Amino acid sequence: MIHPLPLLVFSDLDGTLLDHQTYDFAPARPALDALAEIGAGVVLASSKTAAEIAPLRNEMGLAAWPAIVENGAGLLPADTAGTDDDSVYRDIRTRVARLPPGFHGFADMSAQAVARLTGLPLTAARAAKARQFSEPGLWKGDAASLATFLDAARKAGLHARQGGRFLTLSLAGTKADRMGALIARYQPRATVALGDAPNDTEMLQTADFGVIVKNPDAPALPPLAGEATGRIIRTDAPGPMGWGHAIFDLLARLGLTKESPTDG
Repeated sequence: MIHPLPLLVFSDLDGTLLDHQTYDFAPARPALDALAEIGAGVVLASSKTAAEIAPLRNEMGLAAWPAIVENGAGLLPADTAGTDDDSVYRDIRTRVARLPPGFHGFADMSAQAVARLTGLPLTAARAAKARQFSEPGLWKGDAASLATFLDAARKAGLHARQGGRFLTLSLAGTKADRMGALIARYQPRATVALGDAPNDTEMLQTADFGVIVKNPDAPALPPLAGEATGRIIRTDAPGPMGWGHAIFDLLARLGLTKESPTDG
């Protein structure tokens, strides 16, 4: 008998499963091991590119699961390092070139410039520039010109989302959109999403259970629908430590432990 997937976990990376300062995930390793023991799936969901996520996914032992990349604009299939297909990205850049001036994207920047803007090491900045599904960048014009630019982008079929630092253009698609498709594919008994930032809100609200991971280095998320009933919780510990605590608490809450059967 094939048992249904007991739990499917969707997790943001920076500030959530990865420490905000060190990018270490070691404190979450026991929880990752516990999830593997019960046969749960873990889908990484991040603004990072496939080139950035693939080695992290391998290191975490999660290569058997797909990953949501570039904030939901694309998907990194399971058991692969991805492809070199940048046709979607080239399409985006072609459309951007026809828009009013003022947008300075990653394609317009050197790896050194991206490293300075993001604080990433140079090798990581090169991986961040390996775009396939979206184009982050800086707006160099004034507010009035931005409104004109965004209207033109919308008419060109581009979806724009302003993050904490970058304005990102894509052909649409969010973390929540990708979640819905993966939930339909794997049909887990329960889902949980973990994140620390406003761009994780849709993901947190889409899952059966949401976890807002404490990040002392970023503004706190405002209260979300579901917190009053306990469907969405907040961790006391930050980053991967809080991530691990939340996963163990949820496994206990659902009766999903190594000793508990997952088939009935």
